[in-house]
Amino acid sequence: MPQRLTGHTQLVGILANPIRHSKSPMMHNTAFEALGLDYAYLAFEVAPEDLADAVRGMKALGVRGFNVSMPYKRAILPFLDAISPISQLCESVNTVLVEEGRLYGTVTDGVGYFRSLQDEGYSVRGQKITVLGGGGAAAAICMQAALDGAAEIAIVNRPGPSMERAEGYAANINAQTTCRAAAYPLEPALLRREIGESTLLCNATSVGMGALEGQSVITDPTLLHPDLLCSDVIYAPAETAFLTMAKEAGCPTVNGLGMVLYQGAESFRIWTGREMPVDVVRRVLD
Repeated sequence: MPQRLTGHTQLVGILANPIRHSKSPMMHNTAFEALGLDYAYLAFEVAPEDLADAVRGMKALGVRGFNVSMPYKRAILPFLDAISPISQLCESVNTVLVEEGRLYGTVTDGVGYFRSLQDEGYSVRGQKITVLGGGGAAAAICMQAALDGAAEIAIVNRPGPSMERAEGYAANINAQTTCRAAAYPLEPALLRREIGESTLLCNATSVGMGALEGQSVITDPTLLHPDLLCSDVIYAPAETAFLTMAKEAGCPTVNGLGMVLYQGAESFRIWTGREMPVDVVRRVLD
């Protein structure tokens, strides 16, 4: 945080519920201090019935912008003046810029995810990928992959609401991009075919963390091959059961910490026009 807050300090923050566990204040305030920027980042835990008032309050107070996390990434949409193409595809927002009284929303999760994979030498352009999940993280990753030039995306889910969402994501991608996408049920033969043709397998579910720690959507290591980059959006634990299995199968692996870092860096750039000092911030995250 700046050494001394002033009458010119720009406020940014995050609206979510719950949010006290978030690493975002530490990340952004570390970056502001490192660059000597007169900004401060705070976490606001907002009840669902108070979301409209919270957004109006942020606008009225003249904040520079704010992040949005669960459960408000879709609920925020009616309160915004404009959203980016990626948000139109995802039908969600995680970053809002306030400029001249107007609220502009976008999604930085997909940008952050693929920037973290670039550190491993991976480019999605022209590739086929398989994504496990039908939630917001899966949407952001699939839509960004399509916009970044992926050739084909397989979205794999269990039957139910997440499968219906995945089918919607695939329809949006097919209608609005040159990428081909399809949603598939979580069946062994289909998994083997889709993963076998892919260069990237992403677990975009919560399986592997919290009450589901030690579990994995993928239970058969023979589905994996050494040319497959295996990634997880989860960063705590640092190595999920899925990533452990992938390592033992000889696959390169990446956890979700880089995604958290780089999605924050993209929000930081949107608000400040400056590049986040990611090496400095990474040290406080590790």
